[in-house]
Amino acid sequence: MALILMDRMGVRKTICLAAVIVMIACLLPAPAFAARPLITDDAGTLGKGGFQVESGIEVSDHRQDFDDVATKEYGTSWNTTVSYGLTDNIDIVLGLPYEKAKVEEDDVTVHDEDGLTDVTLEVKWRFLEKDGFALALKPGLSFPTGNDKKGLGTGRMTYGMVFIATKELEPFAFHLNAGYKRNENRVDERKDIWGADLAGEVEILKSLKLVANVGMVTNTDRESSTAPAFALGGLIYSITENIDIDLGYKRGLNRAEADNTYIGGLTIKF
Repeated sequence: MALILMDRMGVRKTICLAAVIVMIACLLPAPAFAARPLITDDAGTLGKGGFQVESGIEVSDHRQDFDDVATKEYGTSWNTTVSYGLTDNIDIVLGLPYEKAKVEEDDVTVHDEDGLTDVTLEVKWRFLEKDGFALALKPGLSFPTGNDKKGLGTGRMTYGMVFIATKELEPFAFHLNAGYKRNENRVDERKDIWGADLAGEVEILKSLKLVANVGMVTNTDRESSTAPAFALGGLIYSITENIDIDLGYKRGLNRAEADNTYIGGLTIKF
C-alpha cells in the first residue's frame, strides 16, 4: 500500500518496478487472478457457496542503527484466511493472524513476544465485471483480540476500505489496490493510514505462475514520514485444480520496510 507521504526516491522505485511487472507480463502467456503470496487482492469472488482456506508463514528481518545502537528486528507470522461466497459477487473473509516478534539491541534481546494478534473480518463486493475488467470494494474491521501491551495488537477496533481493480489484457493480467484504514489504537501509532499497490501474474508453464508486487503504505510510526515500500516476487504451483502452494520473497525498498521477508503457503478451495 502506498500513500500520500512518500519520498521521491520511493516513488521512482515504485513506478519503475510497476513498469517491470507489466513488461514481464506482456512477454509471457496466460492471465490469472491474484493469489498468495501477493499482498494485492484481485476483484474476483468465489461464487455462491464457494469456500477457500489460505494458510501461510512469513519470516522477516530488519536492521537499523540509531545513535550508534544496532537494532535488529525478527518477525514470524502465521496467517490463516477463511473465505466464503455468500453470493456470486460477495465474499466474506475472516483473518486469523499469529505473530512472533523479537528485537535485539547490540545483540541483547529487549523484546520477545508471540501470540494471536487482531482478528479481521472483511466483505468483498464485486460490483462491476465486463470484458475482462472488474471492480470491487472491500470494507473491513479488525477486532482487538491481540495483547497490545505485548505489541501484538492495537488495543482497539479499526476499520477501513480497499478499492480493487482487475484488468485482463491477454496475455497478461494485473491488479491495483488503493485504500484507507482508520487505525484506532492504544499504542501511539498514526491513525490515518493510506496506501496503494500493484500486482501482476502470468502462467509461465502449465500449473506454474510467476507473480510480482510493489507498493507503499503510510508509516504507523508518528516520528517517521518515510512510507514503507516493498517489491515482491514469487511463484504459485497448482498441485490440483483446487490446491496451490506458493513461495515468495519481499524486499524492502527503504529503511522503513523490513529488509527481507520469506513467504510460503498453501491454498485449498472446496
